Amino acid sequence: MHTLQGAGLGFRREMLNDLKQSPPNVDFFEIAPENWLGLGGRFAADLHDFTERYPFVCHGLSLSLGGTEPIDKPFLQQVKQFIHDHQIRFYTEHLSWCTDDGHLYDLLPIPCTFEAVNWLVSRIQQVQEILGMQIGIENASTYLRPDNAEMSEEMFIHEIVQRSGCFLHLDVNNIYVNSQNFHFNPLTYLNALPLDKVGYIHVAGHYTRDDGIIIDSHGADVIDPVWQLLADAYSVINDANLATCLERDFNYPGMTSLLKEVDTIKQLQACFSHARQGEDHVRTKFA
Repeated sequence: MHTLQGAGLGFRREMLNDLKQSPPNVDFFEIAPENWLGLGGRFAADLHDFTERYPFVCHGLSLSLGGTEPIDKPFLQQVKQFIHDHQIRFYTEHLSWCTDDGHLYDLLPIPCTFEAVNWLVSRIQQVQEILGMQIGIENASTYLRPDNAEMSEEMFIHEIVQRSGCFLHLDVNNIYVNSQNFHFNPLTYLNALPLDKVGYIHVAGHYTRDDGIIIDSHGADVIDPVWQLLADAYSVINDANLATCLERDFNYPGMTSLLKEVDTIKQLQACFSHARQGEDHVRTKFA
């Protein structure tokens, strides 16, 4: 598994002017390859300028690991070249599906069945073979749940990670969103995941509709219960400095606001790293 550490930020084109004027104090950037493949001119030059100075990771949007259509090998070859050209540290994707005779532009849930485990393990291993690297799978936010489940989602993820050889990309906001929409304890869910296989973490904001349904929008500030869940994750994962990215995809608030949230990640990481030097297990209340 890779060894990238620290606090990072999603890299988006609308941020470029601010990023170029004042290079931020972040440990890495995250990029969606689909948004940059094939771009030339100024955007390509700007991206190369940053990938030469900062570590970058890729978080994919359209691989559709849980889909029934064949893995898109030409697309993966493009991603592989992109990873090589920009010295990308690693690549992760969502544990979901998003294609049906074309892209659906949404991340849809996979039934937690033994058949689906076998299907996903095979497809993840195929992707890892094509890319020549271990990938990560992210626990996804969902808004409906198939009624033919044969195991819990936590066990489903555990089986896939263990058998495929991938690592777990832990998204704490997705856990929180699902826990509120489907009424379960987020900490219990967190502790049932294969935390020894976590290789990367996401934290983000969300949107609550008038009817109470929470949408994983990545378009708002991170709220305290999500920061608390991140703190809980650091308390039970061996490496509190594990690479953690702040996602912000919409409603860009300006770099000053985003960097305050990146600093919160850094503060939590420092808190649990220092505490672990004196204790084997620490659980601190976020404040």
